[in-house]
Amino acid sequence: MTEIVTKHPSGGYILEELHVGMTAETHILVTEQRIQQFAEASDDFNPVHMDEAFASKTAYRGRIAHGLLTASFGSAVVGTHLPGAGAIYLSQTLGFHMPVRIGETVLVRVSVKSVDPESARVELDCEGFVDGKLVMDGVALVRVPRRRRPAKD
Repeated sequence: MTEIVTKHPSGGYILEELHVGMTAETHILVTEQRIQQFAEASDDFNPVHMDEAFASKTAYRGRIAHGLLTASFGSAVVGTHLPGAGAIYLSQTLGFHMPVRIGETVLVRVSVKSVDPESARVELDCEGFVDGKLVMDGVALVRVPRRRRPAKD
């Protein structure tokens, strides 16, 4: 059963609050600025992402976003919504199914797949869609806090 959740008031869910089926979503617009910033941060200036003249001669017939830029949108959900603040990525599998282009909006959906109380680890199904079509998916493994720390005075 899917249960759409919003950001926790504290900023993050702790282990005991998580259960299979919890799901969070966000929409992220792919812009020229995001592609440029990602290229600068990653040092990936592949012309299929940066040069329309080059990209128009490829199988994609135009520029596409970096696959890892699209995948990083999952990190936005994991780090700020579900589980949220305090969650630490341990691993991530990824599959890319369709290119994402400038001007498209990616719907990112993250769902709790399993919770391991012993290790405080949570498996999350991560998916990205453009116009209802799957563009990216994978499974993230994250460590989640067992309790909240009191705020410092």
